[in-house]
Amino acid sequence: MQARDIAVQVPTVTLGDSIAHAIQVMALGRLPGLIVVDEEQRPRVVLPGTQVLKLAVPAAYHEDQALSRAVDEAHADVFWQEISGDMRVGDCLGTHTARPVSVKPSATLLEIATLMARHRSPLVAVVDEAGLLAGAVILDRLLSALALTRPDD
Repeated sequence: MQARDIAVQVPTVTLGDSIAHAIQVMALGRLPGLIVVDEEQRPRVVLPGTQVLKLAVPAAYHEDQALSRAVDEAHADVFWQEISGDMRVGDCLGTHTARPVSVKPSATLLEIATLMARHRSPLVAVVDEAGLLAGAVILDRLLSALALTRPDD
């Protein structure tokens, strides 16, 4: 089985999209992360869901864990909605230069699993010969494919 066999179409975000929009895309798509693409639909960065969440948490809370315990429950439940509408995905990534976690459509399940494990990423972009996004392999699809694949007896 190859990446093209288990890849699915997923919604993406751009560097210019707001952080709030990125969170909504991930939540509504029930995605384990996001693929950030450029204007030509080339993957720039693959963000695991935990990294998307990190973008939403104000820096002060990252620096001082005690600060997050001081916020009452009502405000703690809606902290992400207070993100400035001016904050964009690109602003939070800064000069992030890591290559996107991607494979060709012909990649094997082992190649995909190795890449996901190495990068701790629950999704991998599948790119065509031109480097354009053709789909994504999501962890649950990979695990299902692995569970259903049995060696020839």
